[in-house]
Amino acid sequence: QLQLAESGGGSVQAGGSLRLSCVASGLPYISSCMGWFRQTPGKDLEGVAGIYRAGDITFYADSVKGRFTASRDDAKATFYLQMNSAQLEDTAMYYCAAVVCLTGTWDRARALNRDDYNYWGQGTQVTVSS
Repeated sequence: QLQLAESGGGSVQAGGSLRLSCVASGLPYISSCMGWFRQTPGKDLEGVAGIYRAGDITFYADSVKGRFTASRDDAKATFYLQMNSAQLEDTAMYYCAAVVCLTGTWDRARALNRDDYNYWGQGTQVTVSS
């Protein structure tokens, strides 16, 4: 059973940076593709970024492309989301997610689709202020 725990959320001014972390425990982290999602009150969960299990393929939502970077450190079983040039619209609860992805095609549609993940963290709040 894979368990995920996010950290690193908080308050940041517009234009600033923040790094979110997601620590995984239990198997099978190495075989898992990871994703970051976010949600604001009254809105659907939005796929932000996804990274392949080998760490060499990443996908991003158009709204964060060029500003956010997803990465993973398998030695630490940790998945990151570096948020740069934060915007007010980035204010949300951020969740990390995982799915074993040993088979099938891992593409942008899967990487940013909540229904393709079956392990979820509890979330960490990010608030961007002007």
